[in-house]
Amino acid sequence: MRWTLVIPLKPLALAKSRLADTAGDGLRPGVALAFAEDTVAAALASPAVRDVAVVTDDALAGRTLATLGARIVPDEPGAGLNAALAHGAAVVRAFRPDAPLAALNADLPSLRAPELARVLEAAAQFPRAFLPDAAAIGTTLLAVAPGRALRPAFGPDSRARHRASGAVELRLDAVDSVRQDVDTGEDLRAALALGVGPRTAAATARLLIPGQ
Repeated sequence: MRWTLVIPLKPLALAKSRLADTAGDGLRPGVALAFAEDTVAAALASPAVRDVAVVTDDALAGRTLATLGARIVPDEPGAGLNAALAHGAAVVRAFRPDAPLAALNADLPSLRAPELARVLEAAAQFPRAFLPDAAAIGTTLLAVAPGRALRPAFGPDSRARHRASGAVELRLDAVDSVRQDVDTGEDLRAALALGVGPRTAAATARLLIPGQ
């Protein structure tokens, strides 16, 4: 089974606002783009992934991620994360109706293709399943079988909301790179400790990260 991934990315000028203290407004958009680049590159390198659709209205991000092989879907709803994911899923299903589908965060700079494959293999056993983030509060991946609606509930406390919606929580060891999203300086330290992709490594080389 090979999956199509839908990755949402807000305009870079607005992305990763909680990293302002670490990256500042000048470097923050570049760091956010680097996260997305490393996420998309690792996803496309996974043998479990057929293709990636990135939902974004950011022109620079769209051009950059398209060169990596991502399909760019304009964020026509413009109504936030879950609306963007639902729209992206609908676009994907229009040209690939029988594909298993997964929503994946754009801020997984430590993502490793084999670990993503393990998560998707586990998700394939259920009609709808999700992976909680490293903090065990949010969600980094939501997967659905062919013909199933994605029904994304990302945002605050999304782990609890996805469980309440009937999605199966995946309980896997040794998939830290798929769980470590980055919203804060502490998250970034954790990602760097795991090892990040080359674009994130370059973009964060100039940052003064407390505790590093």
